[in-house]
Amino acid sequence: MRLTDEEKRILARRSRRAGMKKATFVRQLIRGTPFDTASDVLRDLEQHFGDDRLRIARR
Repeated sequence: MRLTDEEKRILARRSRRAGMKKATFVRQLIRGTPFDTASDVLRDLEQHFGDDRLRIARR
């Protein structure tokens, strides 16, 4: 499977956060529990999105 440069960066960042190598992280994702409903997908997505609030620097 070919990944774009952006997808490679995302994979590297997520594997670093998980504390494992990229290949190990991909294997874990593949073997992970499948999604049963759309709410399962949304719950998983929320974990990967950042905080909605933005930090604005005071001048």
